[in-house]
Amino acid sequence: MIRAALLLSIVIGALPAFAGTRAWDFRVRLDGRDIGRHQFTLHETGGERELRSAALFEVSFLFFTAWRYDHEATEGWRGDCLESLASRTETNAERESVRAARRDGRLVVERGGRQESHEGCVMSFAYWNPRILAARRLLNSQTGELLPVRVTSLGEETLQVRGLPRRTQRHRLDAPPLAIDIWFAGDEWVALESIVAGGRLLRYDLR
Repeated sequence: MIRAALLLSIVIGALPAFAGTRAWDFRVRLDGRDIGRHQFTLHETGGERELRSAALFEVSFLFFTAWRYDHEATEGWRGDCLESLASRTETNAERESVRAARRDGRLVVERGGRQESHEGCVMSFAYWNPRILAARRLLNSQTGELLPVRVTSLGEETLQVRGLPRRTQRHRLDAPPLAIDIWFAGDEWVALESIVAGGRLLRYDLR
């Protein structure tokens, strides 16, 4: 995953080696207006990782909910390669689900009643892992699509992160139809931005 009905439909280095848990809690805004949160929890033991993510966004108009997005995913990783995936997404009344597992050296993805398999090491849009900046293809955890990716460094910026100024590196991920800007402070993911349907600005900021 990171597309707003389609975005959550996306410094190269390793994460610090550790055995334990890390968590990210993002405030999410659309055109500057709060619409919800996207939370990530990473459990790691040795080279095995499990990433759980949950997003809930709501856009209200007057006294009713005009748009609602609910997404959950669980990813299993061995090192920097995706080993398994189970996701479900509900956008208003539309539901999607994706499952993936590694079999005989290939990642087999089941989505929309069909099955696809991909050779080699596959990564999802794992914004929490700076190694995605070296990737040439990424799997969308919402749709199950494997998308070609081009990454461009946009230089240094100072951002307010949890109320404090921090120097960050900004990068752009082009994975048509997605274009996603992400910011890292060292190896920590701290912000994300993307233009979504209707030319609206979707923004994540670390809480």
